[in-house]
Amino acid sequence: MKSATPKVLHDICGRSLVGHVLAASRELDPEHLVVVVGHAREKVTAHLAEVDPAVRTAVQEEQNGTGHAVRMGLEQLGGVVDGTVVVVCGDTPLLTGATLARLAATHQADGNAVTVLTAEVPDATGYGRIVRDEVSGAVTGIVEHKDASEAQRAVREINSGVFAFDGQLLSEALKQVRTDNSQGEEYLTDVLGILREAGHRVGASVAGDHREIAGINNRVQLAQARRILNDRLLTAAMLAGVTVVDPATTWIDVAVTFEQDSVVLPGTQLLGGTHLGEGAVVGPNSRLKDTTVGAGARVDNTVSDGAEVGPQATVGPYAYLRPGTRLGVKSKVGTYVETKNAVIGEGTKVPHLSYVGDATIGEYSNIGAASVFVNYDGEHKHHTTVGSHCKTGSDNMFVAPVTIGDGAYTAAGSVITKDVPPGSLAVARGQQRNIEGWVARKRPGSAAAKAAEAASQQGEGED
Repeated sequence: MKSATPKVLHDICGRSLVGHVLAASRELDPEHLVVVVGHAREKVTAHLAEVDPAVRTAVQEEQNGTGHAVRMGLEQLGGVVDGTVVVVCGDTPLLTGATLARLAATHQADGNAVTVLTAEVPDATGYGRIVRDEVSGAVTGIVEHKDASEAQRAVREINSGVFAFDGQLLSEALKQVRTDNSQGEEYLTDVLGILREAGHRVGASVAGDHREIAGINNRVQLAQARRILNDRLLTAAMLAGVTVVDPATTWIDVAVTFEQDSVVLPGTQLLGGTHLGEGAVVGPNSRLKDTTVGAGARVDNTVSDGAEVGPQATVGPYAYLRPGTRLGVKSKVGTYVETKNAVIGEGTKVPHLSYVGDATIGEYSNIGAASVFVNYDGEHKHHTTVGSHCKTGSDNMFVAPVTIGDGAYTAAGSVITKDVPPGSLAVARGQQRNIEGWVARKRPGSAAAKAAEAASQQGEGED
């Protein structure tokens, strides 16, 4: 990956690679779930504690092969496990719980000692090849690409690295795995031949979509997997009643949820735990993270993080909703408006060019254009409260802490530093003074002076 980030911690669609594998594995409701860690294990272990606190970890001090890794995992469980042991890879984010369930079901139904998940791929380069009996079609072994003959390299059925084992037989077979191969490692795949030679049944379960088993080894493959998973998520959303106008420019995370008849317009990213209510319209060109959009709301050309948009509210274009923003029913946050830790009541409008931070605004109030809620004194944040049915003028500064009472008005251009009683008009600006002839005296010969002189002459002519 050429990265300071461990491979399995790279993210696609709001979840790490190993996080996707854990989620698929959890669908089997396993009695134990163990992750074998080695390289950068401190980072990986810390991440696992965040995404799946119940998972157990086993340390592989030296990376001596897949067989060795599985031995470390079994040792974490006491060395021998009764029942079925399913082994998966930490870098296969497209693997689904449904495919793992079919693998486990096939393994039990056929009475196999081991069942390998396989797939037919267009290009098998680098993968271990499935070797089958030419007569019966039974799996006789897996040959790694570096150890395969020319005939074996022509085989397109590959080993996914995902297996279901009989736990007790797996423990015994691992003791017999040797390291006389090109890598000098313990191959887990050698267990198949060991069990078959001992007279046990080896079977296979073929994945319906070969892309599910794709491992990620570089950022090209990471991007390809992200596109596949994104398409999968969008398809599920559309089949559930969501309109996605342009899937090619729409990106969503795995935790995003929708209600019926919501609409996603082109160029939109829905991230984290974002939820769109029934009939909500988002986009174009919007990025919403951990944001709830109420039924019938409209969010246009907006960036939002940790906000709550009420039913039938309108946001944007070019708005920025920061964490703690809560917009009431039919409220409005308009063009070039930024909000943070702000509660805006039902029917209230902040239409243009304003910043509302650390504030509570009541119902059916209107905040004039170019208003700023001055919440920071250089050391601490302070709160502003604006009541219901208030009308504040354009270019107001509300210097917190300050309260504007219900039904109050403030004049345009005011700097409000004191509380305004309900029903009052607050005017906080200097008296205007006009100095006649200033331009002619101070800027003689300038374009402004010439224009003023022409206007004066025109006025005298009209008189």
